[in-house]
Amino acid sequence: MKLVILDRDGVINEDSDDFIKSADEWNAIPGSLEAIVKLNHAGYQVIIITNQSGIGRGLFDIQSLNSIHDKMLTQLSALGGQIDAILFCPHLPDDACECRKPLPGLFNQLKQRLNITLDGIPAVGDSLRDLQAATTAGATPVLVKTGKGLNTLAQSEHVNKSIPVFESLLDFVNDYLKHSRD
Repeated sequence: MKLVILDRDGVINEDSDDFIKSADEWNAIPGSLEAIVKLNHAGYQVIIITNQSGIGRGLFDIQSLNSIHDKMLTQLSALGGQIDAILFCPHLPDDACECRKPLPGLFNQLKQRLNITLDGIPAVGDSLRDLQAATTAGATPVLVKTGKGLNTLAQSEHVNKSIPVFESLLDFVNDYLKHSRD
């Protein structure tokens, strides 16, 4: 199966320490939507796995999250792309759920839904918890410098040196598609 897993905030759209709480606050990182279109056109399914604790914090509700995703999907569709599924964790860090990254619960749900392993499947994120969840689930973690990526890289003692690092999602996709054809 040709599949790529993406985190949302900081990978596809600009991130905020105050959370992305509405569609008005959601802004694509330049080139990120085009990167997803390139993956789609190369035959890849694209799945988003994202923590959305703003719901648990009461900063926004599920309708607001749906509006944010509608904006993202509409902009992506206008370019000829799509997201095949969005899996999200609405819980707080202290809720002890299995689905909040760095735990691999949502990755494991994806494996069960698709009846696959994630061996060799890239999972692109901008935070240490993204990398940890991907690794634990058996996916191939990839770090981008957008969002919190530079801060994550600055904590290099926690980042495995074998994890590939790219400037942006678009840079990753260009490199990945180039090498997947070889």
